[in-house]
Amino acid sequence: MTPVTAFASESLVQSVDWLTIAPPTLTAVVALVVLVADLFVPEERKRLLGWTAIAGLVAALALLVPLRAGDRSTFCLTADTRAGACSYTADHFTLVIQLLVLGGALLTALLSVTETRERLPAGEYWFLLLSSAAGAALLPASRDLATLVVALEVASLPAFALVGLKRGDRMSGEAALKFFLSSVTATAVTLLGVSFVYAATGTLHLTELAQSLDDVPGRLQTLAEAGVALTLVGFAFKTAAVPFHFWVPDTYVGAPLPVAAYLSVVGKAVGFTGLILVTVVAFPSYADVWGPALAALAALTMTVGNVAALRQVSTRAWSAVRLLAWSSVAQAGYLLVPIAAAAYSSDDQIGATVAYALMYAVVNLGAFAVVALVARRHPENRIADYRGLYATSPAVALALAFFLLNLAGLPPGIIGLFAKVTVFSAAVDAGLGWLAVIMGVNVVIGLYYYLRWTALLFRTPEDAVRNAPAGTPVPHTVPAPITLAIVLTAAAGVVLSGYPQIALRFAANSLF
Repeated sequence: MTPVTAFASESLVQSVDWLTIAPPTLTAVVALVVLVADLFVPEERKRLLGWTAIAGLVAALALLVPLRAGDRSTFCLTADTRAGACSYTADHFTLVIQLLVLGGALLTALLSVTETRERLPAGEYWFLLLSSAAGAALLPASRDLATLVVALEVASLPAFALVGLKRGDRMSGEAALKFFLSSVTATAVTLLGVSFVYAATGTLHLTELAQSLDDVPGRLQTLAEAGVALTLVGFAFKTAAVPFHFWVPDTYVGAPLPVAAYLSVVGKAVGFTGLILVTVVAFPSYADVWGPALAALAALTMTVGNVAALRQVSTRAWSAVRLLAWSSVAQAGYLLVPIAAAAYSSDDQIGATVAYALMYAVVNLGAFAVVALVARRHPENRIADYRGLYATSPAVALALAFFLLNLAGLPPGIIGLFAKVTVFSAAVDAGLGWLAVIMGVNVVIGLYYYLRWTALLFRTPEDAVRNAPAGTPVPHTVPAPITLAIVLTAAAGVVLSGYPQIALRFAANSLF
């Protein structure tokens, strides 16, 4: 064998570490199984598809346990995975984000069991949800721009269909169209930026990009800077950062409630994970460009989100889902703060974003679970429909109050306060005092609408009766999957509030 042949053999024939890629792979396989099974399962047994999807997500989460050491990679340029650039890396950062997205998908699946039985086509729904979850689980492990973009699209494309899956619903179709057009625009901008970066450096692997961008020839400097800027703009769309947030309120309101919950947590995690990878790992030498840009975006996003949510409570029939949508935009601003701070500080700041994302995922999914339960009685889902909830369903009302207080950062939601203090400290430690002040002002603004919603839960039942829409049917039973989702999120929130250091310790160990 000649040296050239030997080199080609080593470069092109790679062994695949199947355990490393098992979580997203199993999720994708179960998606295909559910789609094929839908052709043969009779209508009265379609609920089995949902429980199959839930079992698949539980198994995918279990497969994270053998990877807990965080030292595995595959699809590498050289046989030595530690020395070579790899396309898939299962480090601690990857495992924490995979836990978040697969756990979020699992809770979404629990919220969806009743929806698919009553309103949505089961086979299509479960296939699309699992396909999107597989892409979301692949993205944090991606360590080259090509894999990153593919994972981003695998996570996004099924989400378009999920939003518009309520057949015959004009709002659902309109929401899907807005989501699709904004996301396609973001993808086009991202691909243009990636092509510019590749043209300037000749590589797509993130670790190699970090080295190559330090030594770009002068004639290609402008091309590289344009590529970095365009790539960041594309991911800003995915994170719903202002001014790229316009699709969020209508998309959340028009989508099925479980899908809105999924987008608010898993969709947001996908965008922020990609943003972390391209900024901190691939473009550290351009921190003087993306640092100020992300700091400005963080301030703008949290301010616009909170002010818009404040305007929602001034209307007569303010919607719970629309309020959570604007709250989601404001929370995105807080999540951007530590990423921006990473450009100014040598200390690891990304752990603050991961800790905040874990808190937000738990309590926001819990809030959506309660909203999904109330929507069964009140399809319009106005905030007025929550008046007197404590008198009729004390446990549900207390759970929602706990979730809202966490989002506001108030006791007894200690984990919410802890997460906000962590993010605030990241800004101060990085010398971004002005951003910390803006964050403090926005936290105070957020207190108003979170506390107003919380107060409504404990109003007298007479108010609830007077404001309830006439003729609304009241079911006699609470679906067990929704109850389980509320219990799981409330339990996780209580544990994290009792031991908030777990979240930060967990996040600190996640850094790559």
